[in-house]
Order: sequence, then C-alpha cells, then structure tokens
Amino acid sequence: MAVAGGERDPHDRRFALRLAGQQGLLCEEDVVALPMDVGYRGPAACTAAGISYRQLDYWARTGLVEPSVRTGAHNAPLYSLPDILLLKVAKRLLDTGISLQQIRTAVDHLRGRPAPDLARITLMSDGVSVYECTSPDEVVDLMQRGQGMFGLALANVWHELEEALGVVPAEERTDLPAAAPQPMDELARRRRERRTG
Repeated sequence: MAVAGGERDPHDRRFALRLAGQQGLLCEEDVVALPMDVGYRGPAACTAAGISYRQLDYWARTGLVEPSVRTGAHNAPLYSLPDILLLKVAKRLLDTGISLQQIRTAVDHLRGRPAPDLARITLMSDGVSVYECTSPDEVVDLMQRGQGMFGLALANVWHELEEALGVVPAEERTDLPAAAPQPMDELARRRRERRTG
C-alpha cells in the first residue's frame, strides 16, 4: 500500500490492518525450532548472518555483538542464536544505509531480550532512525507520517537463521548448570579418556 502525505482516511488504516492479517502479521510470530542451549562457532555465525569473519571479529572487539555462550583465549568463542540474530539485523541495517551509531543503539536496545519477545518485533526505519514496532497499529502509525519507510520483521530473520543453522553443528553451552552425570558405556569412556589424555 502506497503512503502519501496529507489527511488519512480512517478506512485506509482498517484496510492496511485487514491486509496485514491476510499476509501474516509482522509482529506476532512464535519461534521455538532451534535449541537455545547451544552455541555456534564464528564461521557458522558468519555464514548464517551473511557477514565476513573480519566483520564478526571487528563487531566483537568493539562490543557491537559479542559471543555470549563462550569467550576466552583457550576456547573458540561460541555465539548463541540471539547473538547471530543481532548480527544479521546489524548487517541488514548496515546494507540499507543506517549509520553504525544507530545500529549500535538498535542492537543495544534488543540485546538480552528472550527469543519469543524478539520474534514479535518489527524494526522500521526511515533511513536515519530505527523504530521498534510490536503491533500492526504501530507499523501503520509510522507509515502514516508520509515518509518512506522499510521494515525488518525479526521473526522472518529468525526463520532464515533456523534454515541456515539447522544443518550446522552446534556445541553445548558451558555456562549452564551441570546436568546429572549420565551412565557411560565402555566405548564412550574410552573415547573420553583418549581425548583428555
């Protein structure tokens, strides 16, 4: 639906909401497919987010998006699924011309939210500012300003990540409480002894 300046007919708003309902709402999706208790190495995060390893390293060093599952000099860093979502969001915003300062503000705003909350957010931007929308009404209100806007539904980004990471090996998180020890068969015990020396 094209948006122009001037007075708005209230029927336009109802039409836009009805159309959004037919196409699937931008702000109301559930995500549960991938396990949240695993982490992904840098190359997998780069591939899923569509960024270079150099960008990943720079963004980690500058604090834009750091690996939250595992960090340290002795182990490869691991990125959580929400970390990779933030990387992909930053990349998409960067590709549309948003300044790194605005991207940093948007990422800081989203950081730490649970996955179901992230999936209900649509980021809207006029090329200068980034806005969070959590309902179709908010999207329509922003578009009624008459300025060109683009939107990024985080649920759609999440589903893209599910596809990309569904075939990539993940590693267990090391920051979770230890589970009760499982009985080990003879072959598993020998493998573990061989790995640990």
